[in-house]
Amino acid sequence: MNKVYKINNTLRHDWASDEAKSLIDQPLLDLIYQAQTIHRSNFPKNEIQKSKLLSIKTGSCPEDCSYCSQSAHHNVDLKKEPLISLNEVIKAAEVAVEEGATRFCMGAAWRGPTNKNIDQVCDMVEAVNNLGLESCVTLGMLKDGQAKKLADSGLNYYNHNIDTSKEFYNSIIRTRKFSDRLDTLEKVRNAGVKVCSGGIIGMGESRTDRAEMLRTLSNLEEHPESVPINMLIRIPGTPLGNVEPLDHIELVRTIALARIMMPMSTVRLSAGRAEMSNSTQALCFLAGASSIFLGDVLLTADNPGTDNDNNMLDNFGLKGETKISFKDEIKIVS
Repeated sequence: MNKVYKINNTLRHDWASDEAKSLIDQPLLDLIYQAQTIHRSNFPKNEIQKSKLLSIKTGSCPEDCSYCSQSAHHNVDLKKEPLISLNEVIKAAEVAVEEGATRFCMGAAWRGPTNKNIDQVCDMVEAVNNLGLESCVTLGMLKDGQAKKLADSGLNYYNHNIDTSKEFYNSIIRTRKFSDRLDTLEKVRNAGVKVCSGGIIGMGESRTDRAEMLRTLSNLEEHPESVPINMLIRIPGTPLGNVEPLDHIELVRTIALARIMMPMSTVRLSAGRAEMSNSTQALCFLAGASSIFLGDVLLTADNPGTDNDNNMLDNFGLKGETKISFKDEIKIVS
């Protein structure tokens, strides 16, 4: 039987587990078609948002996240570095502007920042904004009042991934609870800062876990404005360094589900692209991803590099965002 997809901009926050699982399990081409149809009803076609990500404080994190090279719990060959200077941030942000990025993200390997740290990061946020870039930071868990300080500095986005489903979470992280993640997202939202939150796939979780991760995000009172979907980078010395690689088609399915369940959020094809073929990335864009990170390094991991990405995007006929969006209701009959 032919399906009729009535696509509109109604945002749902009441997704059931069986609905999410049914969507992600459907035939791949039907899933991609539905996701791309929804994507084109909310975003300009053939457009990609380009970001840069800078590690502003590297290593010695007290968290035990099984995937992370920056955890102090893991025996990883990583040079530990303190918080970098404001001038270093400005130089990196200027390069990002030259490369065509419109968002500049800063990540610090902290369980949570001190108030002094927050003051230092606020100076960085103001400097990034002054260059005409959107600002984003990922600093770990926030204490009361810290999100408000970041908001007052002009911060546009705060990234705090929930990583996986609530059910699988304890298999990956023991030093903080799943509820801690949601608590920080609530602090960010209440302060008026846009939320960037997604997860990582390929950690040994099931397809149901991927669907549940996205169901948690889509059932928040407000959907995250950005939803990064990361493919695990298997780093020697971490507990997941030798995990069985995940079929990249599962990444495509996850991106498509994110697009369907959160139709107006920017779905970001994030970590793991250095191990993906251009064909895989093309499927991810077709499934609704519309953002990538430029550069040779993503925090501490390999990334394809700006020249390679520009060549790929040119080959696909994709261009950098113009920051013009449209939201029309359409009806597609297959």
